Amino acid sequence: MLGTITNTACIIAGSVVGSVLKKGIKDEYSDVLFTAMGLAAAGLGINSIVKNMPQSNYPVLFIVSLALGGLLGTILDIDGKFQGLTEKIQNKMGKSSGKRLGEGLTTGILLYCIGTLSILGPIQSALYGDNTFLFTNATLDLVTSMVLASTYGIGMILAAPVLFCWQGSIYLLATMLGDFMTTEIMTEISIVGGFLIFSSGLGILKIKEIKTLNMLPALLVPVLWFIGRSIIL
Repeated sequence: MLGTITNTACIIAGSVVGSVLKKGIKDEYSDVLFTAMGLAAAGLGINSIVKNMPQSNYPVLFIVSLALGGLLGTILDIDGKFQGLTEKIQNKMGKSSGKRLGEGLTTGILLYCIGTLSILGPIQSALYGDNTFLFTNATLDLVTSMVLASTYGIGMILAAPVLFCWQGSIYLLATMLGDFMTTEIMTEISIVGGFLIFSSGLGILKIKEIKTLNMLPALLVPVLWFIGRSIIL
């Protein structure tokens, strides 16, 4: 768990530094940072899709995952509950930009958690005691959290415990399931995750307002598919 703890600490440190820098940023510069983060999120999403889709043995699975996951998330209203929570947090902090904090946290959580390094890192750590992926991811997240916090404020620090729980869960699952966490599963999850990150970028750029959090259950569909497939076969 050393790698996950380091990754979490880097996000906390980056968020604190970025929030301090935010105080000296003019509105026009802030708008540029919003645009930059939107483009970055869209680009990272596309990269994950393009990189992993040729490796997929189930080219329709991501479509089913997005459809079923989006439907379930909408029924549960994950986005609505999350936005309501962030507004309450922002109001307690004495600020009125609760919607933007929610947007920032959505983007941050996706960028921190739904990446190849963040998914494979805990597995490598659990199975082989190798924290290389997680240390690399921590370095990237340190920079990313600084930029996000300089744009959205200190509230971005709330993404740190989410990352810890996410990577910690993967670590525990990898310890228990061992060989079940195959490259095939990681590929399918990365494709779906790429679409989620891309949709977050579209939202920041104001191209299309997408309730990305409602799509999060889509990440579970590939896992359930492989579990069902292993039982049947």
